[in-house]
Amino acid sequence: MFVPCDRGGGPAASDFKGFTLLMPAVSVGNVGQLAVDLVISTLDMTKVGYFYTDCLVPMVGNNPYATAEENSTELSINAEVYSVPSKKLVVLQIRSPFIKNKYRPFCEALLSWVKGSRCARVVVLSSSHAYQRDDEQLLGTPLRYLLTPDLEKAVGGLMQELNWKEMEKVAAYPGISDTDKVLHIPGGGITKLLFTESCSKGIQMAVLLKFCSEGDNIPDAFVLVNYLNEWLQLVKSESNNSTDSSSQWKIPSSWRLLFGNGLPPALF
Repeated sequence: MFVPCDRGGGPAASDFKGFTLLMPAVSVGNVGQLAVDLVISTLDMTKVGYFYTDCLVPMVGNNPYATAEENSTELSINAEVYSVPSKKLVVLQIRSPFIKNKYRPFCEALLSWVKGSRCARVVVLSSSHAYQRDDEQLLGTPLRYLLTPDLEKAVGGLMQELNWKEMEKVAAYPGISDTDKVLHIPGGGITKLLFTESCSKGIQMAVLLKFCSEGDNIPDAFVLVNYLNEWLQLVKSESNNSTDSSSQWKIPSSWRLLFGNGLPPALF
């Protein structure tokens, strides 16, 4: 459930009427989480609360978006909510993996909050294993999108104008039958469950994802967040080719520790 902070910075309680909820899936390469980091840091979003759940591995750490020594010691936990009312945007950042068999309870709690807080739509940033693409998915851009039927009515035409590519369905029984097609997002974590549940509950949801591999996924995060920006226009693009542009995004201070400390000189 949503627990508001005891300080200002956003709508009262959990009322985000008309807001877009942006969140990551905990997926391959943590690309969605890194992309959400860029949004929070660049827009200087205010923390307005926490999403209290027993479905995520407990975690506590320092402020990942610290800009000075004064705010570097603020604590952060596994699921926090940020807001920028001027853009009608609320962000749920997830910082730890799911506990086994907790996907569905988390999904139910999240979608219940979405309805209760009156968010207009949900945008999930995700990723999928590049090595598990089928022949059709190997062609063209590594970026894909999905829209629930309710959101398709509202923005489907815009996606066509942007020349975006919808996530393809793949054969349920490869090599045996190509007639039965299913949605398959390997490495996507909770993405598929969230999307299918939103379809059945009439919630407006978009999934934006990138095919990638584990490793240094910072470049993937920039590509994905620029893909998002093509649609939502969160920041002014400084390049004609938005998927190559990264200078408009502010890298959070915590990224200095993504790969740990350097090698100690004593080793040499």
